[in-house]
Amino acid sequence: MNLIQTYYAVLFALSFLVTLIYVYQWQKHFDVNMTVVFVLIPVTNLSFYLMSCCSDPDTAIFALKIIYIGGCFLPWLITMCVASLCRITVRRRVRVVTFLLSSAMYGCVLTIGHLPLYYRSLTMEKVGGVWVAQKVYGPLHKVFYACILLYLAANLAVVIYSYSKKKQVSGRVLNLLFIPSLASMIGYFFNSAVRSCGIEIVPVSYLIAQIFYLLIAHRMTLYDVSDMVIESMVQSGDTGFITVDFKHHYLGSNGTAKSILPELRRLNIDQSILQAEGLRTSVLAWLDQFKEDPMAVRSLYVRRDPDGGEEDRFYTVNVNYLYDGRRRRGYQIFLEDDTHNQKYIRLLDKYNSELQDEVAAKTARIVEMHDNLVLGMATMVERRDNSTGGHIRRTSEGVRLLIEAMRKDEALSDEFCRNIIKAAPMHDLGKIAVDDAILRKPGRYTPEEYDQMKVHAAEGARIVHEILKDTDDDSFRHIAENVAHYHHERVDGSGYPEGLRGDEIPLEARIMAIADVYDALVSKRVYKAEFSFEAANRIILDGMGRQFDQKLQAYYEAARPRLEAYYSAESGRSG
Repeated sequence: MNLIQTYYAVLFALSFLVTLIYVYQWQKHFDVNMTVVFVLIPVTNLSFYLMSCCSDPDTAIFALKIIYIGGCFLPWLITMCVASLCRITVRRRVRVVTFLLSSAMYGCVLTIGHLPLYYRSLTMEKVGGVWVAQKVYGPLHKVFYACILLYLAANLAVVIYSYSKKKQVSGRVLNLLFIPSLASMIGYFFNSAVRSCGIEIVPVSYLIAQIFYLLIAHRMTLYDVSDMVIESMVQSGDTGFITVDFKHHYLGSNGTAKSILPELRRLNIDQSILQAEGLRTSVLAWLDQFKEDPMAVRSLYVRRDPDGGEEDRFYTVNVNYLYDGRRRRGYQIFLEDDTHNQKYIRLLDKYNSELQDEVAAKTARIVEMHDNLVLGMATMVERRDNSTGGHIRRTSEGVRLLIEAMRKDEALSDEFCRNIIKAAPMHDLGKIAVDDAILRKPGRYTPEEYDQMKVHAAEGARIVHEILKDTDDDSFRHIAENVAHYHHERVDGSGYPEGLRGDEIPLEARIMAIADVYDALVSKRVYKAEFSFEAANRIILDGMGRQFDQKLQAYYEAARPRLEAYYSAESGRSG
């Protein structure tokens, strides 16, 4: 292979490589004319190489006719492609007529070797070790050049027109479109200047055009994706659509978006949105919010009439990535008219607010009545027991003081703390099932009487369950049942009614147990005098790990000063 053949082989290889790259990034919405261009140029350049390998006129004529497929149809395809990229609609009649013109040109080419119309003669001469076709042009060849000039002029006219009139066509794309047209002009009309050296520059102009169309195709993936989405959004009427690349360059929008944000009408394609003052507080702010948190909820944009002649319009703003296949290429912003819903929501909010206030007041009253009823029942039961006057009030305060000490170290929820304090007065409700003769006995119980007294724990849990079974507050009901059921259990398993051990006993019952016993120790009963605070403290501490939960000792000791102060104030004693 000599240098001339290498020249054509390299041009074919490069054009084929560019086509492979185009195929790799191909999208189904790519312009069909551009796709055919990328197919036809490698075929044409391959024919130039095959012609350089010919040694007889017949083979050269065959290769030449294949070359002229590109020569006749590529200018037409490029013209249609330029019009499409510049968003100029070519009427069907014009497309058909110009295609027939190119076909007629190729029909003239097919007369080569048969009639002296296109080529008067074709001979093969050896130039630089390669057989080169020496052509003598006929009259129809001038028609071919005239058609080429027509297409090139049309291309330049479309590009120049788009520069001045088509703001929605990218200036970058228009700049890139000039180069292929210029290269084609050089290739067709200055080819004879180098033909004497045995080479042609037409395949070079084809390759240059192909490379620039590849760049255009890469850029157009942004606009074409946007156009497809915009067209679908236009059909919805109330939804605006805006596309922006990662560098904040404006890519496109539909008419609805322009009516919502009039600044878009003055913005050119590929112009930075930072140059539009009115878009900084809207589009740029939405993009910044999306960058900080892509999962953030939708924004709400209010378009107000500066003259006050029209009512405010509300739009929900949704930002997503703009994808080219699987690649992120920028951002897409949806503006959906939500005026009707927002007005309805605001009206509902007003009614809901008033209704919630009314319901909250009535609910609070019902809860208060319920709590008073439960407390009244507990007080009624307590009054049957002539040895525990004021017990439920004092144990409730004891539980509250223990809880306050625990909250400094333990991660107790507000709900738990509130519920156990509220449930404390219910811990002895089961005594309603104990016979008066036992409950009001003025002395110590016999073993048999004590066994009957023990039933109040399980019976209390049953009564609490019946009272609270229809309440919506399952957490409170559960804690209240546990407090009533298990406040006489001991951590060593010797308590009643179930003989639970350690952490088997619910925390609320373990706390209640300390407050219950402490009150029994420091309060006067019919069968004993009150213990001093020091004596009661020794008994409580001695019971840690056996009767009471050892883990609660620190909290009991922290609460002890306030417990003693409370009981001192209650009884008027000094300790």
